[in-house]
Amino acid sequence: MTDSKDKIYIAGIVTVSDSACEGTREDTTGPLIRELLDNLEGFEVGYTATVPDDTVRIAALLVEWVDERNLDMIITTGGTGVSPRDVTPEATSQILSKEIPGIAEAMRLKGLQSTPRAMLSRAVAGVRGRTLIINLPGSPSGVKEGMEVIMPILHHALDKINGDTSPCHEE
Repeated sequence: MTDSKDKIYIAGIVTVSDSACEGTREDTTGPLIRELLDNLEGFEVGYTATVPDDTVRIAALLVEWVDERNLDMIITTGGTGVSPRDVTPEATSQILSKEIPGIAEAMRLKGLQSTPRAMLSRAVAGVRGRTLIINLPGSPSGVKEGMEVIMPILHHALDKINGDTSPCHEE
C-alpha cells in the first residue's frame, strides 16, 4: 500500500491558448492552478507550458510529459469549449489509456451551480500509464470550481493509479 502522506506527487500544468502563445493575452489560469497545487500538501509543480490550440502539439506534449518525464499528474487549462479551435479534449482523449468520466461530470455539475454555460464544457479526465490527466476550462472561475472538485480526491486517485490495492471506502 502506498502512503500518499509520505509521497510528493509531481504535477505539470499546460495552458492551451493561441492568444497566450502569441502574447496577446496574459495567462491567469496556469498560475492559479500552480497556486492552488502549491497550497495542497504532497504536490509539487515540476513543469509548466503554454501551447496553441493544436491537437498534435497538445497530444505530443502530454505524451512527452507522461512517457519521458514520468509526471504523476497533468492539469490542462483552456480549449475545452465548443469554439472551432477548442481541441484539448480531443488531444487528451487520443492519448489516454483509461477515461475517468466521473471527474469531468463532477466538474460540470459544480460549474452548473454558477452558470448554465458550464454544460458546454467538453473537458475529459483519465489516465495514461501512471499519470492522471485532467482538463480544466480556460476561465479563472472554471479553474477554481474545477480544482475545488478534484482536490479532495487527488491523493486517493494517484495512490490507486500507482497500484494501491487497499479498499476504496472512506474512513
